[in-house]
Order: sequence, then C-alpha cells, then structure tokens
Amino acid sequence: MPRFSLIVPVFNVAPYVRQCISSILEQPFVDFEIIVVNDASTDHSSYVVAEAAGDDPRVTIIDLEKNAGLGNARNVGLNVARGEYVLFVDSDDWLEADALQAIHDRIVETNPDVLFFDYARAYWTGKVQRNVLNHMFRQPGPDVFTLRERPEVIRLLMVAWNKAFRRDFLGDLGLHFAPGYYEDLPVTYPALMAAQRISLLDRVCYFYRQRRKGAITKTVSERHFEVFAKYEEVFAFLDAHPELDEFRSAMFQRTIWHYLIILNRARVPPELRSEFFNRVAEHYARWEPPGFQPPAGLEGREYEMLRRRSYAGFQALKQTLQLQQAVRAKRRKAARRLQTRGRRLMTKSRRAAYRMFLRQPIDERLAVFASYWYRGYSCNPKAIYEQMRQLAPHIRGVWVVSDTRHGDMPEDVPVVVEGSLGYYRVLAQAKYFVNNVNFPDFVVKRPGQVHVQTQHGTPLKTMGMRLHDFPVAAKGMNFTKLAKRSSRWDFLVSSNELSTRIWRRDFPFNYEMLEYGYPRNDVFYAYSHEDVEAIRAELGVSAERTAILYTPTFRDYQVGFQLHLDLARFCRSLGDEFVVLARAHYFYRRHPELRRLQESGALIDVSAHPSVESLCLAADVLISDYSSITFDYANLGRPIVIYAHDWDLYRVIRGVTFDLLEQPPGAVARTEDELIQVFLTRSYANEEAKRRLDEFRARFCDFEDGHAAERVVRRVFLGEQVAPPGPLEQRERQPLRTARATA
Repeated sequence: MPRFSLIVPVFNVAPYVRQCISSILEQPFVDFEIIVVNDASTDHSSYVVAEAAGDDPRVTIIDLEKNAGLGNARNVGLNVARGEYVLFVDSDDWLEADALQAIHDRIVETNPDVLFFDYARAYWTGKVQRNVLNHMFRQPGPDVFTLRERPEVIRLLMVAWNKAFRRDFLGDLGLHFAPGYYEDLPVTYPALMAAQRISLLDRVCYFYRQRRKGAITKTVSERHFEVFAKYEEVFAFLDAHPELDEFRSAMFQRTIWHYLIILNRARVPPELRSEFFNRVAEHYARWEPPGFQPPAGLEGREYEMLRRRSYAGFQALKQTLQLQQAVRAKRRKAARRLQTRGRRLMTKSRRAAYRMFLRQPIDERLAVFASYWYRGYSCNPKAIYEQMRQLAPHIRGVWVVSDTRHGDMPEDVPVVVEGSLGYYRVLAQAKYFVNNVNFPDFVVKRPGQVHVQTQHGTPLKTMGMRLHDFPVAAKGMNFTKLAKRSSRWDFLVSSNELSTRIWRRDFPFNYEMLEYGYPRNDVFYAYSHEDVEAIRAELGVSAERTAILYTPTFRDYQVGFQLHLDLARFCRSLGDEFVVLARAHYFYRRHPELRRLQESGALIDVSAHPSVESLCLAADVLISDYSSITFDYANLGRPIVIYAHDWDLYRVIRGVTFDLLEQPPGAVARTEDELIQVFLTRSYANEEAKRRLDEFRARFCDFEDGHAAERVVRRVFLGEQVAPPGPLEQRERQPLRTARATA
C-alpha cells in the first residue's frame, strides 16, 4: 500500500497539466501513486499527460468515455485508490517542491483523519500570494484536535485540494463528491465535523492557479443554484449523525455566509437573483437552529431580511450601503484631489528652486547622508558619518529624513526634511552622497559629485536587475529607472565575497567596489562588557536570562507584516530562563500583536528601537529566517537559529543566491515544534551548531575586522589608497563575548 494516492482529474487543461504531473513525479518523497482521470478531454490533455507520465509505474491513467464533471472524476479515482491517505490535485494547479515529504512528516507526528496544509494563489501576472488566513495555522491550540476544540478551523477553505484524507476514514463515512458546481462541499464539511483527529501543517504545499477565465467563482451562471443541493447533502449528513448536532449552528452560519457571498458578488444572473434570494430564505427558515444569534453589523441586517423573506428590503439595504459608500468615496476623492493639487504645486515650485540651485557651485565640503528611504539615523551611513566626523572634520555632514522621523534624530546631527527648500539645496550642491538605498529619480548627478552606495545587507535574496526573473518580488519595478539610479554610483561597499559577486552580477555598472566589510558591523569588534550591560539594562533584560532576538524578514508574497511564529506559545514553552526580543521588519515600525504580547509580559517588543546593532549586542541568541541580520550577527560568534518554515516558497518567489539550509550558521528548524525543541534541548549551542557557525563566519564575514567605516572615509573623503582587510587567518580578531553578564 503506498503512503499517498494523488487523484488528478483532467479536462481540457493541456497548457497546464504537464506542470501539475511533473510537480508530483519530481517530489523527493516517492511512496505514492498518481491516478489521472481523463474526463473525456477534447483537447490534447491526454497526450500531454501520457508524455509527462512516461513509463513511470506509479501513474495510472483512466480515460472516461463521457464527460461527467470534476466530482465524478474524483469519485472514479477514489474508488481505485490504494494509498493510506488520499490527496486531490486539480490539473491546472501544482505542488510545492517538497510538499509530500512535509505532509508525510506531519502525518507521522499527528496521525490525523484529516490534515489541512496551506496554499498560495498563483496569478497569471506572476504574483503569488499566500492564503490570507495563513495565521490560523499558527494560532495556539493542540496539535491534534476536533472541530469542537478548534471551531475556527471551519473558516478555512472547504475544498478538497488543501487536505490529506485518511482513505479508510472517507470510506467509513461513505462520502463521495457530488456532480456539478461546489462538488467539494458534501465531502469536506462532513469529514471536518466527523473527524476525531484533525491537524494542521503550517507550510505552503499547493499552488492554486488563478486563471483569468474558467473558474466558477468568476463565472456568472444559473449553475450557482447547484450550491443548494450540496448544502442539502451536508445537512442530510447531520440529520443522519445526531452525535454531530453541536455543529449545526456553526454549519448554518457558514452556509448562509456562503450563499450571501454568491449573491453579493453577482455570480447569479441579475434576472435570477430574487429567485436565488428566496431559495436562501427557504433554507434559512428550514435550518435556523433554536436560539441562533445572527452576527452583528451589515451581515446581521442581511440575516434579518432573509428571516423576513424580504428581497425588497435586502435590495434597499444594499442600495443604501452602496449610496453611503459612494458618498464617502466621493468625499475622499475630493479631499485627495485637493491634497494632491497642493502637493504638486509645492513640489513644482521647489523643483524649480532645485534647478536654480543646480547652477550654484558644488560645495566641496558638504556631504549628504540618508538611510532606508529617509527613515532616520542608522545602518552603514550612520557608521560612516560618525567616522567622518573624526577623520575628516572639514566635511560637513547633513542627514535627510522624512517629516515623521525628524524628531528621532540626535540633537547634534544636522538635518534637512525631505521636500523642504533645504533638502533641494543640499541635493543640488553637495559634493558627497552616502545612502544605503538609492536617492530619488529626479536627483541629477553633476560632474564632480560622488555617490557612495553602501547597501543594507548581504544579498541572500535576488536583487537589482536580476529581479527581471522574479516578477512577484519586482512588483512592477521600472528596470530602466533602476539602471539610471544605479549608474550614479561611484563606490559600492561590499561586506563579503558573496556580496561582491552578486553586486557585480545584479548591478553591472561602472563603480569601484570597496571590499572593506560593513561599517555598521564595526561595533561588533569594539564593544565592551559595560556597553552590553547598559543596553540590556535599558531593555529590561536581567543578567541571568538568555535573551533571544527574533527578527522575521519581509515576504514579497504576504500582505502587511505577519508573525510567522506563535510567540505566546514559544515564550510559554521556554519558560522564564529565556526572554524574547521581537523586532518587526523596518517596513512596519510597530505591530499590534507584538505590542499586545509585550503588555502581557510575554516578550519585549523592540521594533521601534533605533539601533539593531545594539539589539544584537544585547542578545545571546538570534532567531532569523532569511534576513540579512544573520550575516551581521555572525560576527559576534554567538548562536544563530534559522527558522525556515516557508523556505521553499520564499526561494521560488524571491529567488536566492545560495541554499541557506545547506550552509546554515547553526541549528535549523522547519516547524514551530522543532524550534521549541532546539531551545529546550540546547542544541542551538551544541558542537554541530558551533561548527556550522565557524564555517559560516569564515565564508561570510571574510572582510570584517572592525575598521570598515574608517576605510570608507579614508578612501572616499580623504582620497587615500586603502588596503583591504588581510587574509582572515592573519587578522587579529577581538575575543568573542556572550551578552550575559555571567559569561
């Protein structure tokens, strides 16, 4: 008996089915069978399937003489399946590269009747977006549960393809897919309610193709009436299983929610909407549980119209809402128009002033500094600025910051605010420009001006012109403008050999590479025990506790900042010996969940702390994923743990420069449970972890010795020829220190 049976119904999907079949056959996990059910395709799908399958004995192809729909094709496959678990894969979708191994491992851990795994939508534009409810996979709760214990799981998408079912479990329940639209519902809801063992896998295993045409959710058709028969089957199942009566209220609300989605999103032809409404009202009257409390807000008012069977009232409610929305939108539009007009006039006048300033002589003693799109005083530019004040005091440095960050700057640092007249003056007349990102497109590089690009991290992810090949990460980037901005650089700072190689490849322009190490990392070679004590005291970290710095990076495929770890559970599992310092990505200065956890005493939210270098000095251990802080922290020689629960998705969407899991700086965890065990067993600091860290430091800290900022200042501002750092084995490295005072 194979571990898995993967059932793949096929109907007229010749352009997509090869990718689907190949994504299964190329899985490293091999204990499976594929049952392809060709539902009488009229295109070349059968030929593509046969070619993709080749002579692989794991593939069985069943050709149906008459097209009978997706539900029937799945049933045909289910009837001949031999696997312990059954997965359903739609033939225009595909599996993530290591999905079956991950699913198998989770099944071994939890022995479920039904396993939910996560998915991502793959759009025809190249955009990939993870399921918007992905946070539910990380919510606190038991690893194995019933719907009674975690009722919120009913909100996850009730389709067949995001689950692995124990085949005997489905057989014992006598569940089969229905014909027509919404064929999944009579299987997925009953299975969820009846399952005694449900588990979740917090990992994207499935890519759900979003086609411009063809999906039923995008089709206006009277066939959406078929949804009623499907829910009738679900409630008939409940009638036949009185032991599941406790789920009637949740099932009723979910049913009405789905009906209203279909109605409100205009999937039903206009002339049939009143009839559809009446059918919904009939089901509402038939299935409303005693004592049911409708939800609040607009949805609750819609329920009231259903209870009254008043389509006119439902329409009036919708029209009133639409009118209110239109009025609010009109007011917002007018306000935005006035604001935009004012900004344009202001910008136009100041750009004219900028053109006038360009006619003035260059100030040979003026340097402009900026960091992270004018977010403040930080990173490599800060370290270079402070060294410049010591070694080249004849150069006057000015920082550019946004209006919202003006108040965060040190009092002794000269500042101009973005968009002010002073801003345009210094951009026109300064001799030197230092930034860790690019200055805006309008900036004119005059003959004699010098631009220093420091970057802000070792490039694990794909960057620059290479993003042509990764449209999700590029997000509509104008590569012509990127090339123009990057061609202004005279110097580019590199932190290690990998960076030099990648910058040359991804930014192929005419600049001098400064292989000096990262100026922001100099502090890691010059700190004192007293410095660490002071930082920990400021943060409220006592000497006896092990401080863990957690720094999740930005994902191109997620909306807004999301925690990829149940921090409340993590902190609770580790106990009082550890304290977590959690820092959101700089795109999201504050995060409400981190603030809530800090208020509860679970952790310390350090997202707004001005110096990530200080946080590194305070921490005994780093938990990172794909953030460049990993390379910086490695200079300290302290333990690093890589939490890579979505590595496979990240590397596909963003592209990476090397396999971090093959060359990690320490222990690696792919799941939350594994991460907890890394700390409970102290394996983050065992001999294997130390060996990995030593190799990582030798590979990626090869230019670092604590004098990077000095070298940049001498080369750029003083015009000296500066020798790069010597061979790693010949350098005098500062003795490594742990952060805790007890070390």
